[in-house]
Amino acid sequence: MQPPDPSTVRIDGPWTHHDVSANGIRLHVAEAGDGPLVLLLHGFAEFWWAWRHQLVSLAESGFHVVAADLRGYGDSDKPPRGYDAWTLAGDVAGLIRALGERRAHLVGHAWGGMLAWTAAALHPRLVSSVSVLGGAHPLAFRSAMGRTLFHRRRSSQPRAMGHLFRFQVPMAPERWLVADEAANVEALLRSWSGPEWRRGEDFAETARVFRQAMLVQGVAHSALEYYRWAFRAQFRGEGRRFSAAIGNRVAVPVLQVHGEADTCVLPETARASSPWHGPRSRFESLSGVGHFPHLEDPARTDKALLAFLGAL
Repeated sequence: MQPPDPSTVRIDGPWTHHDVSANGIRLHVAEAGDGPLVLLLHGFAEFWWAWRHQLVSLAESGFHVVAADLRGYGDSDKPPRGYDAWTLAGDVAGLIRALGERRAHLVGHAWGGMLAWTAAALHPRLVSSVSVLGGAHPLAFRSAMGRTLFHRRRSSQPRAMGHLFRFQVPMAPERWLVADEAANVEALLRSWSGPEWRRGEDFAETARVFRQAMLVQGVAHSALEYYRWAFRAQFRGEGRRFSAAIGNRVAVPVLQVHGEADTCVLPETARASSPWHGPRSRFESLSGVGHFPHLEDPARTDKALLAFLGAL
């Protein structure tokens, strides 16, 4: 079967699609609204369309909203390298500049949230605030990873972190992700989300679209490279340098929105991110919601985002 053309991810809606050159690659974005820039950064096995609710609600509330396909995803370029946090943060910084803006509010889900936090640490002049949905600070995540590695019997993390370790071997995880028309993307979506959302029609539609996007040539390998760098860097000098570079509290406000039923990034890991909160930061917990607040409960998520951004 031929993999889908990358342009199939350019789904129509009340937004426009563009290609933007940033940090030496081409990034596809969906854009709506006018006002202060809000840059939306998706997580693993997603693409820009994961933000379809927020593109509309934030644009209607007076923001210039841009949802990007991150490096390796959707209709963005899929180079063989550049999936380290330094380069990915450079992609974000380059995208802000390429959009003609001096600063942006960064909103990220999971890996996108860690990337937002990283960009705020490495490129502080370009970031006005950080909002993290279903995610944690990179160093809080690393600490949880360490507990899983060295205290497996006593840790609550093994189930949550299991996929990270499975993704380290070559080739087999790529085949696993795309097998049976990417059925395992739907399986991960189901296992990490809250019970109410996964019983509904919106879940079925989201799973169908995410599966199709994973089948685009090169996406499975690129998506896994994020995990591989994050794990292997812990045992290399670049990991120590990265930890030192992002170790200080960021200078901007941080909003964390986290589902109480998140089995991928546990609530305890998310709350352990508080040492890296900037001034006027907030943590909002959503009952009945799993790993995908922006998809499972867009109304409560958007309310939290708009209250936070509006107060700034």
